Amino acid sequence: MTIPPLPRITPIPSTEISRRWSRLQKTFQKWGVDGALIVQRVDLLYFSGTAQDGALYVPSHGEPVLFIKRYFPRARKESPLSQIVPIDSFRDIPGCLRDHFGTLPRTLGLEYDVMPVAEFHFFKKIFPSQKLVDASASILDVRKTKSPWDIQQMEHTAEMSCLTFDYMRRILKPGLSEMGFAGLFENFARDRGHAGNLRVRNYRTEGYSWHVLSGRSGGMTGVLDSPASGQGSSYAFPCGAGNKTIRAEEPIMVDFASVLNGFHMDETRMFAIGHMPQKALQAARAAMAIHQELLEAIKPGMCAHDLFSHTLHMAGSLGYKESYLGIPGHQVSFIGHGIGYELIEPPIIAQGKEDLLLPGMTFALEPKFVFEDAFSAGMESVFLVTDTGARLISQTPPEIFIC
Repeated sequence: MTIPPLPRITPIPSTEISRRWSRLQKTFQKWGVDGALIVQRVDLLYFSGTAQDGALYVPSHGEPVLFIKRYFPRARKESPLSQIVPIDSFRDIPGCLRDHFGTLPRTLGLEYDVMPVAEFHFFKKIFPSQKLVDASASILDVRKTKSPWDIQQMEHTAEMSCLTFDYMRRILKPGLSEMGFAGLFENFARDRGHAGNLRVRNYRTEGYSWHVLSGRSGGMTGVLDSPASGQGSSYAFPCGAGNKTIRAEEPIMVDFASVLNGFHMDETRMFAIGHMPQKALQAARAAMAIHQELLEAIKPGMCAHDLFSHTLHMAGSLGYKESYLGIPGHQVSFIGHGIGYELIEPPIIAQGKEDLLLPGMTFALEPKFVFEDAFSAGMESVFLVTDTGARLISQTPPEIFIC
């Protein structure tokens, strides 16, 4: 099989970087924050253009300063910022800020949502007179809406994901294990630029590319009978594909997440070899119906809670209230999540969430059904809120793949 050339990877344009930190500064001015020190890898990449080891200081007024421990030549090449300073240690930052600005900020923002306690105490020690505050909400608020350039990058990832789903359809056959099948299609995606390491913000969450749930694997709950039961390769890794053998004429749900040039895609499609049992086929079609309804229902200004409630009503009207989003007693209260530089970002489309859906927001919506000890069925695509409604960023056809 001929492997197409990888997409051309280009640095983040300077116009993108300046737009991002300028928007962040406006939130600082609104909340009375003099500046923030950004150290988390994805936030650093987003606002500076490089993921090299360092810290970015964004003042409420004026241009940011990027401090780099290593590797300075690469950071200099990747970041369009005009002020990039090499440092030996983060302890050098307060002195560098005094030299540059003549004074230190009175109020300094940090990324409380991801910063380890030990690191927080380190910054508290080197900034003993500063009032330290949480800048996470401001950072994530800026990241929620994507620019046309961001969306174009996500479309490149969507193209790679679409090719991978087509490859799954062509190679799926009885006798493959879930894990073996997952390894084949991940290798295909890696040859086409998939970085492999999915970025997630929550330290208790791990990102997997290889969710394959065939037949009963999709309905497993509680403690598994054995590692070969499916739904994870072992007790230590109870997620993703397992060692179960894939058989003909059973429902197979593949939830494939990928990342290209820093931008993520998260999609789910149903497969079957030969044909799919009628009960599973009907459930899969119900998920497709909700998927299509979401595409038509989304409007800018809509509340996330209302969108979630809309899907609950539709699942009930289709006769799937008891199996929607989990088995009875264990149903989750969300239908989707924002996506971009991280696999899961704001907004979360969930019960009680008051976030408004605004043009430029991108999120993965995943109506799914779980039938205990039987199977799962669902569909997931990435949506973009437009000025008038919504459209799909996903390029994988929203259909059931019969192999």
